[in-house]
Amino acid sequence: MRRKVLSVLILASALFLMSGCNSKSKYQEELTIDVFASEANSQGIQSGWFARCIHDRFNMNLNVISINNNYNGAVLKDVRAASGYLGDIIFISAQNNALKDLVDAGLLLDMTPYIKDKDIMKYKDAIEKLNSGLDGIYAIPSSISTLPPDTPSDIIDSTYAPYLRWDIYSKVGSPKMDTLEDMLDVLEKMQEAYPTTQSGQKVYGFSLFDDWDNNMMTLAKQPCCFYGYDENGFVLSKADGSDYQSILDDDGLYLRSLKFYFEANRMGLVDPDSRNQDYGEVFSKYQDGAVLFSPWPFLGASAYNTDEHMAMGQGFMMADIGDMLIYEHGSSPDGVYSQVVCVGADVKDPQRMVDFVDYLYSDEGVYENQAAENGGSAGPEGVTWEMSDGAPRLTDYGIDVFYNQSSGVIPGDPNGYTYRDGVSILNYTAVQLSETAANGFPYSYLLWDSELSRTSTVLQDEWKEVMGADNTMDYLIKNDKIIVSPGCEYNEMEESAEIKEIREAVKRIVVQGSWDMVFASDIDEFEAIWDDMKRKCMSLGYEDVYSFDLQNAMAKGKLKQEIMEEKRK
Repeated sequence: MRRKVLSVLILASALFLMSGCNSKSKYQEELTIDVFASEANSQGIQSGWFARCIHDRFNMNLNVISINNNYNGAVLKDVRAASGYLGDIIFISAQNNALKDLVDAGLLLDMTPYIKDKDIMKYKDAIEKLNSGLDGIYAIPSSISTLPPDTPSDIIDSTYAPYLRWDIYSKVGSPKMDTLEDMLDVLEKMQEAYPTTQSGQKVYGFSLFDDWDNNMMTLAKQPCCFYGYDENGFVLSKADGSDYQSILDDDGLYLRSLKFYFEANRMGLVDPDSRNQDYGEVFSKYQDGAVLFSPWPFLGASAYNTDEHMAMGQGFMMADIGDMLIYEHGSSPDGVYSQVVCVGADVKDPQRMVDFVDYLYSDEGVYENQAAENGGSAGPEGVTWEMSDGAPRLTDYGIDVFYNQSSGVIPGDPNGYTYRDGVSILNYTAVQLSETAANGFPYSYLLWDSELSRTSTVLQDEWKEVMGADNTMDYLIKNDKIIVSPGCEYNEMEESAEIKEIREAVKRIVVQGSWDMVFASDIDEFEAIWDDMKRKCMSLGYEDVYSFDLQNAMAKGKLKQEIMEEKRK
C-alpha cells in the first residue's frame, strides 16, 4: 500500500512541476524583474520550485534586492529612490508617511486601471483605507484578516514567548522562574547538564546576530515583548496603548534586557561568535542543538524540533516566567502597513506586475509564497499536501520536510529541486494563515484535523501534562499571560528630513553601544557605555525623534483603545 501511495505522490509531484504549478503562462516575453523586498531573507535570483511557479505563471524571474541583509539598508533604499527606480515590484513599509513620499516622488504605479477586476479587490476596504488621501491605488497592505481585531494573530505558538530546550530544562528539575533574570541560573544549570552537542560543538544559552538591528538591537528588544511592549521607533509601546517608554529610560525595559544579556555573557552563556555571525549561521547552530534559549518559535523549534527529536522528548517548548505578559499582535482587518506591496512606476509590463500582486493574495499565492521550512502555509498542492476524502492532508514528502527538516529532492522532479531550497525568499505575508482558502480549510496546515492529531509526540505530551494546556497560545490565554494589541493601522505623521537624519545617526550609536554593553568586561564599563551612549544620542537630538515617535505611538494607542471601547458597546 505504501508503495502505491509513494507512486501516486511521485506522479503528482512530477505533474506539478511539469505543469508549472498547474498553470500555463499567457505572457510571451520572458522578463527578469527587480524585486525590492525590504524584509527578504536573502537576495539574488529566486531559485527552486517557487521560481518555477513564478516563471511558468508569469514567464519571469525574480531578482530580489534586500535591505534586511544590509546594515546600510536605509542608505541603499534612499540611493535607489534618488535614482528614480526602487524596483519593478516593491515590498516596503508604508509607515512614517513613506508611501506618500514614494508616490510624490513618482516611484510607484497607480494600479487602479489594472486591478479593478481582480480577485484581490475582495479586500477593497483595506486597500482603500491604506490609499486614502492618494489619487489612486499605489499599495496593498499585508497580513489582511477577516477576524476581529482583538483575535490573536498567532495560531499555536506565540511569536514573542520564551522558548527553552524543554528536555534539558526538565532534566535539571524545571526550576521555577519568577522573573526574566531567574532564567540565567536555569540556563547555567542546563549548560552544565548539556555542555556540548553530539558533534562536539560547545553549547550556549544564547547565540545572537545583528542582521535585523534597526532603531535598536533587535535581540535586546525581544525580551521587552515578554512584558507586553513592542517597538514604535525609539518608543516601547504597551500592547493596549496604556503606557510608553523611551528605549533610553534608566528604569526601562530596554536597559533591563541589555543587562540581562550582559549578565548572561559574564556567566559564559552567550556565544562569543554573536557579533560576527548572521541568522543563517545561528540557525545551523540551533539545528545542531548548540543553543538552549530561543526568542522565537521560528528559530529554535523550526531548526531543532524534528519528528525524530520530538519522539525522543527533545526540543524547544515555551517555559513560563512568573511575571511575563506576552505581547500578541491582534488580527488586522485593515491589513498591516509595516509591509505593503507596490509596483514601480515605469515597469515594462504593468498588467503583468499587477497580476503578480493579485496572485500573492490568491489561494495559490498564499500556499506557495507563504510556505516556510515549517510552520508556514501548506506549500504547493500536489507536492507537500493534497486533498483526500474532501479534506487536506500532508503528503509523505510534506511530513518529511515540515517535521524532519528533510533536504530530500521533490519526488519525480527532473531538476533536482528540494523543497527547502526553493522556498520563497520574499518573506511577505499577504493574508493571515488562519484565514480559510476556497477549499474551506485554513492555509496553515497546523490547523488541519490531520495535523492536530499528529502533535502527540513524547515532547509535546510531556509539555502538555506539565503545563495543563494543548499548546503555547492555549496556555497563555488560559493563564492570562497574554496582552493583545488590537489590529489597526494608523497613518503616521510625515517624518521630516531633519528627523530622518537624526534617527539614522542616533540608531547607529544605539546599536553599537548596545552590543558593546552586552560584551562589557564589568558593570562599571557597562554603565559607562550606557551613559556615554545616552549623552551622544541626546547631543544629536534624540529627544526630537523620540517626541515624534511618541506622538505616533500615542495616536495609534488611542485608536486601539477606541476599537476596544466600540467592541464593548
